Amino acid sequence: MLTISTILIGKHNKDEVLEKAEKDLQAVRDQHVSRLVKELNGTDFWKLRRAYSPGVQEYVEAATFCKFCRTGTLLNLDEINATFLHLNGSSIEPLQINILDYILGVADLTGELMRLAISRISDGELDFADKICRFVRDLHRELTIIVPDMDDSHDMKFKMEIMLQSVMKIENACFGVHVRGSEYIPLLGEMDPSYTLMGVPDMEL
Repeated sequence: MLTISTILIGKHNKDEVLEKAEKDLQAVRDQHVSRLVKELNGTDFWKLRRAYSPGVQEYVEAATFCKFCRTGTLLNLDEINATFLHLNGSSIEPLQINILDYILGVADLTGELMRLAISRISDGELDFADKICRFVRDLHRELTIIVPDMDDSHDMKFKMEIMLQSVMKIENACFGVHVRGSEYIPLLGEMDPSYTLMGVPDMEL
């Protein structure tokens, strides 16, 4: 499934990297999602959901990350589903991502945004890191309201714990820079995958 290296997205090559990522997303739709649509045609999408849900969540994570890096806003569910409408023509019912898989994918987005924020702090782009911090904090707050009412919320509750860790890492990184100034930046600039803030390790979902 598509992955995006947040370390490579900087102010000097942002457009180039995002154009490549958007082309990759289009390739995923044309090559993989279209095949999935054909295989699911005439079946109950919901009954088979767990077979393809992890891949859909990865797609949502990548697509929403691209949109945030491009515009600073969240790609909503209707916008994502609109990109699937053309697949395989009018004779086949298009795949539509359900709200649960969308929310699960958005929860994973916060981990990518945390890594992007740390990277931008190391480059001295503190305003952008602050913007990411506010965005992720708002996402966590909104999802905290939704999750208790979800019927199938076991996976989401686990991801909410990981999301909270991401929020705390970004907040502490931004706070440290504002309090201690530029001397704090080299500590974050190593970009060592094993590096953690607050002693909380990154977790891959």
